[in-house]
Amino acid sequence: MQIRRKIRVLIVDDSLLFRETLAKGISRDAGLEVVGTASDPFIARDKILQLEPDVMTLDVEMPRMNGIEFLRRLMPQYPIPVVMISGYSENVFEALNAGAVDFVAKPNMAKLQGLESMINELIIKIKIASTAKVGHWKRELGLPMSLGRVTPGTADRVIAIGASTGGTEAIFQVLKSFSVEIPGIVIVQHMPAGFTNMYAKRLNNSCAIEIKEAQTGDVVQPGKALIAAGDYHMKIKKSGSKLTVECQTGEKVSGHCPSVDVLFNSVADNIGSRAIGIILTGMGGDGAKGLLAMRNRGAKTIGQDEQSCVVYGMPKVAFDIGAVEKQYALECIPQAVYSLLSKG
Repeated sequence: MQIRRKIRVLIVDDSLLFRETLAKGISRDAGLEVVGTASDPFIARDKILQLEPDVMTLDVEMPRMNGIEFLRRLMPQYPIPVVMISGYSENVFEALNAGAVDFVAKPNMAKLQGLESMINELIIKIKIASTAKVGHWKRELGLPMSLGRVTPGTADRVIAIGASTGGTEAIFQVLKSFSVEIPGIVIVQHMPAGFTNMYAKRLNNSCAIEIKEAQTGDVVQPGKALIAAGDYHMKIKKSGSKLTVECQTGEKVSGHCPSVDVLFNSVADNIGSRAIGIILTGMGGDGAKGLLAMRNRGAKTIGQDEQSCVVYGMPKVAFDIGAVEKQYALECIPQAVYSLLSKG
């Protein structure tokens, strides 16, 4: 029987205490091996070449050179899956844009429970990162010169999007191509509480459409995208002649809160054939069953293809069960949406 090789991890953090804490916690998992630690990017660069780790954990804020600048310099020469460890800061999105696969929020070191929870989450994300394709961010995503027009009479349509690992940048690539005539959009991106609001504001400042973190009662309307808040499931509801969202805390569904399945199932029930479902890069199977429910109700469904995914997990599961009508490279998805909308 072939023994699976352990995932080799390099920890980069300027705090000796935090490095030792992470190394001890990560090493408890039989599938991971901490092969080294580094206190700054310059030491990390040498250890990457020496130790050839499979995954690196990286603090955003460090002396001599911050983690974001390190990523920008490192990734073009030596692509390696990176999981960022970040305080409550918008800088984490700069890190994801620079090539990091994912991030975990840095806990209060004085609270043991928060630290244990973070280490457990980090272990999961290291394992996911070890399967990720890196370097995808280096290529310029070519978008069609003309995406066409949105046919009048599509205001009652809804676009539902679900994503996880790699999804922050994938969602941005899709949304930045949409004009204000686009039908209302609802989105679930797996992300911790607090960060979703920063993410929504960041997108809103970079896209033509309005984008905000969803709150119960928000109206789904053309030219606007609503992003589910961390720790809140989001459902779409009919409210008289309007479509609104309902956001509630609850148990995890398909391993997540917010859950893509919860959103997609509500879209299937309330929008039916007037919906378009899109499932993007991410690990696991959240969204697959919900997307199948949408397709069974007559919705058009799109999956991101394997080549353009950071992690071809969620789109693969959805494709395998027949939930995805067509797969496209990420840069082709906006045109595919406009093509569907041009038909009314």
